[in-house]
Amino acid sequence: FRRCFTVFLSFPELFEKKNYELRIAGGAVRDLLSGMKPEDVDFATTATPAEMKEMFTSAGVRLINNKGEKHGTITARLHEQNFEITTLRIDVVTDGRHAEVEFTTDWEKDAERRDLTVNSMFLGLDGMLYDFFNGYEDLKNKKIRFVGQASERIQEDYLRILRYFRFYGRIAEKPDDHEPSTLQAIKENAKGLAGISGERIWVELKKILLGNHVNHLVRLMYELDVAQYIGLPLNGNLEEFDRVTENVQNLCPKPMTVLTSLLKVKDDVINLDLRLKISKEEKNLGLFIVKHRQDLTKAMGPEPLKPYQDFIMDSREANTNSKICELLKYQGEEHLLREMQQWTVPSFPVSGHDLRKMGISSGKEIGTALQQLRDEWKKSGYHMDKEELLSCLKKL
Repeated sequence: FRRCFTVFLSFPELFEKKNYELRIAGGAVRDLLSGMKPEDVDFATTATPAEMKEMFTSAGVRLINNKGEKHGTITARLHEQNFEITTLRIDVVTDGRHAEVEFTTDWEKDAERRDLTVNSMFLGLDGMLYDFFNGYEDLKNKKIRFVGQASERIQEDYLRILRYFRFYGRIAEKPDDHEPSTLQAIKENAKGLAGISGERIWVELKKILLGNHVNHLVRLMYELDVAQYIGLPLNGNLEEFDRVTENVQNLCPKPMTVLTSLLKVKDDVINLDLRLKISKEEKNLGLFIVKHRQDLTKAMGPEPLKPYQDFIMDSREANTNSKICELLKYQGEEHLLREMQQWTVPSFPVSGHDLRKMGISSGKEIGTALQQLRDEWKKSGYHMDKEELLSCLKKL
């Protein structure tokens, strides 16, 4: 275990010298026990923020911003990496979005305020696991449970409803393996999501859309009255959602591509944006798919990709190629998607300068001639070269 964390070795020594306890916390422990490399490694300690600041400053360790300090988090820069170390804490007052905290040296009290059992474990740097709520057992059994009473954990931060769905899609082996009391707690507290910012909801929802059991989880959102509070349309197209989630398997779609299948009309995209504050690129992708998913489809015959290629060539908007690729994923056109990804947008080989050399001097005539040649070029599948096009112009 220590070999995996050699980069940290000088860092824990600072804590050992001062007799402060230091352990890896939360999601990193869950990932390590699952045999996965953690994206981030967060630490918990018995040292207070003031004690950590003094210790790091004395050792010449650089500290990064102090935004998390009032909640007990210090960020240290060491070995070209940032490390977040948080003092053990108890949530004293919560309002469903934020918490006022009090520092403690009791590891179980800190674990008690965490959301899910699989996220409530600590790992000592000697490999010792500290698991107060059977998180490791749940992880092995692929069970997702709240720490303690589900309703209490949810009321501390209503976003935990979506975190429950996200980790269910990440860890659970099969759909519909929930504790009835958990689903009841979610339904009773769903309205609390109305007070959570759209940005926080969208971060979780994107991960749910790309996880496992997404059809089951989105249906649950409707059954448990969650959907209406997170920007999803009241009458979402669940049949289309089922079809598209089947289409996009193994095609690495963008979250918006998957979500758009629930949306029926342009206004659904606009309302989603008002609630979730999605990016301009995501909004434009949603509007694009809603507008073109029915009318822009493959051609019959030897050139099925041609309607998509023609659309790209005629478009004056940015990122059209990327949008077309997402539309092909949405439509389940895996073979055409591979072709499109290998296709290089051709460059029109004739310029106004070429036409002037042929004696055409009027700007209006040049514009008309270029458009005629573009039409011929398109008919040829963009294969005609300059000489063929100029020869064609003489006939025209």
